[in-house]
Amino acid sequence: MASANSIVNDKEAFQCILEISNLLNTGLDEKTLSCCVRLCEEGVTPEALALVVKELRRQVSSTQSNSSINNNSTLS
Repeated sequence: MASANSIVNDKEAFQCILEISNLLNTGLDEKTLSCCVRLCEEGVTPEALALVVKELRRQVSSTQSNSSINNNSTLS
């Protein structure tokens, strides 16, 4: 079981990571960033994780664009 000091240190470290993420305008919310950190701690390569995040964002953007186009065409 983690000690109280370890928990406090982990929270402080995460707050620093969150602040850096915000300064770099990554667009990652706290929950998503936490998942990314945990994946890295489990051995996922950060570069591979970054590529997955970029691809997911690209797909979401593409889906939203297609949805917007479809909505506009049905209104015409």
